[in-house]
Amino acid sequence: MANERKTETLVRSHFEKYTDIIHIEEQTSDNAKIDKLLKSASKKGSGKGRPEFLITFSGNSDLLIVIECKAETTKHESATKDKFSEFAVDGALLYASYLSKDFDVIAIAVSGQTKQQLKVSHFLQLKGERKPVSIFGDKLLSASDYLDGYLKSPEKFRQDYNTLLEFTKELNETLHSYKILESQRSLLISCILIALENKAFKAAYPLFGATNANDSSESKKEKVENASKELANYLVDTVSNELKSANIKGDKLDNLNIQFGFIRTDTSLSTKKDVLKNLIAEIDKNINSFIKTHEYFDVLGQLYIEFLRYANSDKGLGIVLTPPHITELFSDLAQVNKNSIAYDNCTGTGGFLISAMKKMIENAKGDQEKIKEIKKNHLIGVEYQSHIFALAVSNMYIHQDGKTNIINGSCFDEDIIKEVRSKKPTVGFLNPPYKADKKKDTDELEYVLNNMECLVDGAKCVTIVPMQSALAQSGKVYELKKKLLEKHSLEAVLSMPDELFFNSNVGVVSCIMVFTAHKPHPKNKETFFGYFKDDGFVKRKVQGRIDAYGKWTTIKQEWLTYYLNRKSKPGFSINTCVTAEDEWCAEAYMETDYSKLSKDHFLKTLKSFVFINELYLKHNGTNLTS
Repeated sequence: MANERKTETLVRSHFEKYTDIIHIEEQTSDNAKIDKLLKSASKKGSGKGRPEFLITFSGNSDLLIVIECKAETTKHESATKDKFSEFAVDGALLYASYLSKDFDVIAIAVSGQTKQQLKVSHFLQLKGERKPVSIFGDKLLSASDYLDGYLKSPEKFRQDYNTLLEFTKELNETLHSYKILESQRSLLISCILIALENKAFKAAYPLFGATNANDSSESKKEKVENASKELANYLVDTVSNELKSANIKGDKLDNLNIQFGFIRTDTSLSTKKDVLKNLIAEIDKNINSFIKTHEYFDVLGQLYIEFLRYANSDKGLGIVLTPPHITELFSDLAQVNKNSIAYDNCTGTGGFLISAMKKMIENAKGDQEKIKEIKKNHLIGVEYQSHIFALAVSNMYIHQDGKTNIINGSCFDEDIIKEVRSKKPTVGFLNPPYKADKKKDTDELEYVLNNMECLVDGAKCVTIVPMQSALAQSGKVYELKKKLLEKHSLEAVLSMPDELFFNSNVGVVSCIMVFTAHKPHPKNKETFFGYFKDDGFVKRKVQGRIDAYGKWTTIKQEWLTYYLNRKSKPGFSINTCVTAEDEWCAEAYMETDYSKLSKDHFLKTLKSFVFINELYLKHNGTNLTS
């Protein structure tokens, strides 16, 4: 005879092993907020909801686990998921829909009366979101595994990242009100983040300006007046010592000290009461906590992008920082592993290197000696601009190493080329500066050639460049295309979304090129072309271009499947032979996928033709069909 109490006993005994970090309640909760949310959550349509178990975490008040049990595995889940009182999944999801108004909820459905037959389903429904997503597997996990999996889930990352962007906007407005220059804002943040790695600084900074009852009024006034200046000096001194301890010396350290030096003298930071102290506290709470939860993410790069969205001060420098989902894609395209040595000759804030580090460390699978070696020797970068170099070093420091192999200088300098070559990089990444002046500025493909000059034979180089570089059939860019094919093999060209760089306020249409270094391109070799125009991202007024619907993970897997297997699909990808004289883009060679054509496509094409024909008639006096 079916007995649901047996199922509950199995679940209870499983979770009771972890009461050092969780609190288990049954049917009802002493937490007033939880109790209120369940008041109208009855599985029968009216009255109070009474789930089998409610689990809270002592170290994370945002997360709640709700568990619904059924004795028979045949009552695990209905086809429609709306038979709340009859099926475990249905009931668990019902409770999650109510509880997610104020909590992030892991809903667990359990059925079966023995350990052997136990059936388990997990769902994650984040606060304020309408739909739950399937997560974890089909077995009960430890409490720490639930917490860790939740914190590192793509859904939680998306939620936290959106919150980070909202905070960044507020922070930008605050820094603007203090008249801190746009170009200095990211430096200030990076300086604070490095200092917060120092335990003594983190404990001491809140005490600056503090007074006690025995102080005279004059003494109190003096303490308050001196506190801001002392904190500014302490902040910069702490960072300088931290970098020195990290084996950053000589010109590198001098340059970094110069870049952070403005903090000592800035009027708002060093003279106004509690301005710097409050900034440090807010950054620790909102940015540092994000970094600790979501490791190996180019936070400083994203902050820099957000600050520049309101300034445009670096537009003339051709700075176009690569979105983080694309820096991660690069590592997948190059198939980075624990033995890879990655080189970026246009490092920027270090986004490509941080994504490569993440992939290498994942592949090391906990081998601490290998991870130490990766951080010390497998990440190489060159950055020309001093203030961006400071951000790159800071970024690498925050992510625990790699900073000693970031070089400040020109990637075309012979001594730098020699130094990089000696490290034998096996993977090249770059997003070169985009030309503002076509006649004077270095062409993007010259940076690509420079990168591959430093790589070992057979290394993969992945770059993202303006589409014009792929389309050129004459002039300097055409000659550079010829040179590329004479020395290296063109493996793939992937057409990117038109508004990929929307967050950088740059309207450039781009493509990713993948090369094999020092292997001349054979005439009969086919190149893979992908029409990868839809990455699932959408534009939002405050947040910019984001993965609002969580589509990217699935889309990326499809892209990689077609790229790695060189699969052709009408309207999406094709393999074909090309020369320097040809256009290097999928659009030039793809077959039309007629199954996707609709009446709307037909009408849109007709309207475009009518519009163009009217323009032609107006300027030339004849129809296009004449």
